[in-house]
Amino acid sequence: MKPLYKKGNKTEVSNYRPISFLTSFSKIIYKRLYCQINNNNNNNNNNNNNNILVNEQFGFREKLSTEMVNFTHLNKVLLSLDS
Repeated sequence: MKPLYKKGNKTEVSNYRPISFLTSFSKIIYKRLYCQINNNNNNNNNNNNNNILVNEQFGFREKLSTEMVNFTHLNKVLLSLDS
């Protein structure tokens, strides 16, 4: 955390606000986790050889996005309604 001056008297602590570097830290952790999972999956012919990721897992997987999550969920709901 780093204090950032807002306004007023610079000697008063209340005139500063904390700045967190958590977003930068979390991006680094996310990238590291992504690389580990992705490398493990790419070493196998099948993404689920090690049973690390279930079919419902869309994060950390290539060619799967939030749009695919929404489509898959909507498709299951519509199929249920049809039957």
